[in-house]
Amino acid sequence: QVQLVESGGGLVQPGGSLRLSCAASGRTISGYHMGWYRQAPGKQRELVARITSAEYTNYADSVKGRFSISRDNAKNTVSLQMNSLKPEDTAVYYCNALNTGGTNYWGKGTLVTVSS
Repeated sequence: QVQLVESGGGLVQPGGSLRLSCAASGRTISGYHMGWYRQAPGKQRELVARITSAEYTNYADSVKGRFSISRDNAKNTVSLQMNSLKPEDTAVYYCNALNTGGTNYWGKGTLVTVSS
């Protein structure tokens, strides 16, 4: 079992930046593919960014060039640096861990609100 706890959400003005962190416990995440998803009100949860165990990354088209995902296996953490934030980035952001057996683990989420 892996427990995931997100932090770093909050209210930010358009054009601003936030850094989300996901702290994992229970097991080391070095062999897991890690990701950030988000869910806006009335919408389905969508993938924002993913980083594989080999540290390959991919991003949703809507955040390419603005967001950056990284991992620190020694600290068992994953981060999402979000720059040039837009109102449409407002959502609850969830950390995800996927193991080689196909099991998904989720955090409870952190709310990001982009508004002036």
